[in-house]
Amino acid sequence: MTPALATFHLKHLDALENAYQRVLDEHGYSGVLLYSGHARQHFGDDQTASFATYGHFLHWVPLPGIEHGWLLIRPGQPPLLHWYAPQDFWHLTPELPDEPWVERFRIESVTEPGPPRLPSGRFAVLGDVEADVATALGAECNPEALTIALDELRVRKSDYEVACLREANAQAWAGHRAAREAFDAGAAELDIQLAYLAASRQRESAVPYQNIVGVNHHAGVLHYQHYDIQPVRKRYSLLVDAGHRHHGYCADITRTWAGCDASDTFGALIDGVTRLQRRLIASLGPGQSFVALHERMHWELGHLLASQELVSCSADAAVAQGITYAFCPHGLGHLLGIQVHDVAGRRRADGTPLPPPAGYPALRLTRELVSGMVLTVEPGCYVIPMLLAPLREGAVGRDIDWDAVEALAPHGGIRIEDNVLITTEGHDDLTPAV
Repeated sequence: MTPALATFHLKHLDALENAYQRVLDEHGYSGVLLYSGHARQHFGDDQTASFATYGHFLHWVPLPGIEHGWLLIRPGQPPLLHWYAPQDFWHLTPELPDEPWVERFRIESVTEPGPPRLPSGRFAVLGDVEADVATALGAECNPEALTIALDELRVRKSDYEVACLREANAQAWAGHRAAREAFDAGAAELDIQLAYLAASRQRESAVPYQNIVGVNHHAGVLHYQHYDIQPVRKRYSLLVDAGHRHHGYCADITRTWAGCDASDTFGALIDGVTRLQRRLIASLGPGQSFVALHERMHWELGHLLASQELVSCSADAAVAQGITYAFCPHGLGHLLGIQVHDVAGRRRADGTPLPPPAGYPALRLTRELVSGMVLTVEPGCYVIPMLLAPLREGAVGRDIDWDAVEALAPHGGIRIEDNVLITTEGHDDLTPAV
């Protein structure tokens, strides 16, 4: 941690201590015990799946990947970190870093996993914890009201969190540049992925989500999950949706590039989606409805489809008839932080649910924007046969140029995604400029 970031982190801890005291008092708790979690073994095996540390634990302790850690928060007392450091010659024993934040915690180092004993009072245990563990401690397990209140504390990012997100974006962007260079050189999807990991300086198990590296028609699979090992004969397109973690905070960036064999229409659509995204970002600020912004994205996408003569109807008609939804079925964006799809995006500040509109079930952020939020802005345009087929069969199909759509199908699709901080005066794009 740099000295500047360490200073930000100490101020972040000050704010957390005050906020937790307020929330615990409001909900009548003497304290809360946060469990970092641990990796789970595959069935019938001694190997474990990839592991992500519990978000509320990471909100305090900047150590992603730490297992069997327990953090006890009690108002008016230093937080107690129950630190699991086993005597082990099979694996490297974890060590606490030499950083200022460690001095703010009372550390109890243990060689066996398990929670600390709790004093008398009303306590809650949060995290991936079995109910019988909480019962044995005399505590409540993941009470919903308390969890929702603590989720809300993660909506507005501190200076420390913003600095971590900015650095995560810088590291991820280095990976995106390398991925494009590999694609232009004729690399296969797996080679592009490896170039990304090398340039962004991370191992595959440490990325915040499985990187999406889609060449040609694979770019039209929204969460494409494979990496072909053979290069393609024709390079129409590359879509890379990939991030990075810095002290547990996630970048989530997507770019789409036209290959040497791409059509002129596809290149124009990339330019159009990019300009659309820049206009949406330019309008961001506190007090704005993200649902309204999502609806504006669909209207602008209708105009873009019409401008490229993919549809012959108006933008309003393209939205009303479900054409734009078929070309972009995902939401415009989501909150971002310790989790890629961060908590509290579909609730008001008081915890009241805010479900997505019926027409846009995949929208993950439905609340009004406030300063301190960090969110993604990621419009897209895809050729997805299973969504377009019903339109072809109905009356709306007359408004779509199916020959033009089919010519685009080998290109897959387009998504352009930045990570943006909402400020008191507007916004700050954390993703490096192209």
